[in-house]
Amino acid sequence: MHRIEQKQYRKVDTAAVYVCGRRSCKNDMAGDEDSWKCELEEAGYEVRPILRGHWRTSGNPSDFHGAFRGGTMTEQAFCVERSEKNLRMGYTTWKLCCGCGKSSSQNAVFWEKRSVRFSLMTPKGIRLYLDVEDILRMKDKVRCAIRKDAGDDPDVTDQILVYAEVSKTEGKQITLDGGVGVGRITRKGLEQDIGDAAINKVPRAMIREAVEKEKERGGYTGGLSVIISIPDGAELAKKTFNPRLGIEGGLSVLGTTGIVEPMSEKALTDTIFLEMKMLRENGNEYCYLVPGNYGSDFLKEALGYDGNLAVKCSNYIGESIDHAVRLGMKGILLIGHVGKLIKVAAGVMNTHSRQADCRMEVFASHAAMAGADPETVKKIMESITTAEMTELLEKEQLLGQVMDSVMKRIAFYLKHRGGESLRVEAIVFSNENGILGETSGAEELLEIIRAESVKEKRTGEKE
Repeated sequence: MHRIEQKQYRKVDTAAVYVCGRRSCKNDMAGDEDSWKCELEEAGYEVRPILRGHWRTSGNPSDFHGAFRGGTMTEQAFCVERSEKNLRMGYTTWKLCCGCGKSSSQNAVFWEKRSVRFSLMTPKGIRLYLDVEDILRMKDKVRCAIRKDAGDDPDVTDQILVYAEVSKTEGKQITLDGGVGVGRITRKGLEQDIGDAAINKVPRAMIREAVEKEKERGGYTGGLSVIISIPDGAELAKKTFNPRLGIEGGLSVLGTTGIVEPMSEKALTDTIFLEMKMLRENGNEYCYLVPGNYGSDFLKEALGYDGNLAVKCSNYIGESIDHAVRLGMKGILLIGHVGKLIKVAAGVMNTHSRQADCRMEVFASHAAMAGADPETVKKIMESITTAEMTELLEKEQLLGQVMDSVMKRIAFYLKHRGGESLRVEAIVFSNENGILGETSGAEELLEIIRAESVKEKRTGEKE
């Protein structure tokens, strides 16, 4: 109940995901008294019990019905609705790599047939139950695959197979590399060096951790080689921005949480509206607006502010501002990474890369206005990350001047979208530099929202 309250959900689906009899399932979950349904309804939630979701008394997983797809389960299978639509989460490609690495390591270390289903905890705190496919045991190595499930996110990688091949090696080290369908870094500015597999540091660390645990569990002290491959990766990469980013030959393995949150546009904007509406109905007239985890983490860790008044807007900055106006909010403070918010300086209010990518153009034009020579402007246009661009400007001692100019344009477009009734300010940061720029009234608005947060906390404690 506490977790549901924390998330401010309004609708709850209950489903049994354990071996049980029909009678206890019906009585305990959906009965007219002393049931979860009664307790939740008394607390003010709309409840929908799903009684078909339990295992039959045989306990056979093949008899399991309901919310599962493709035999793979996440905790989101029995989901709690945040808006009119119920969106199912999925899991990222790199979490499959961890799963494949773990499964192959089990087979390589124990060298016996292991279970074709196992569980894996994500950094987000959601446990996945993954089915292993296409297990191939050879003399010195083992290979297996897990099928990607993107949930209700329109992801080009949905349902692809991701493989891990684990081989015993001399020494004690665990080595990790990309095989077929995993892209290679061809340009500077990304997390890995030129020539390395396009597997970012968080996935690398988690894959190594999963494999290391299996080594310890099996009492194996030798070395292991892990090769991640995605057979369809090279073809699918053509549908992404990878070639433009300097990643050639396949897909990149990215992410921080291991979970894909659904990105259905209508459902997302509905959720944004609902979250903001709840804040407004609870007496809050100001809030933070963060595109995602980067902004949320920066708000808490770098600025030291409680994120209980933060609304995640994904790429829908313009529509989130419209929601705030419609709800009668007085002010919102947009906090985000420069790679996303730099686009707002060009009037782009949907920052998804499919909609627009004007990062280089914005930095190059403002650098030119600040007096950058043609060679510097050219280098900016040839850059692939905002980290590269800011580093160039820092070397030329132009970063401060350029960001002042950029923030004025961001302020212009935010004010234009918000109109006279809504105050909109922004703070832009990077992982390397911290705060890069802020609009003129950002500090003042930050303190106003902080005061609201403190007030809300005190009110909640009294209640």
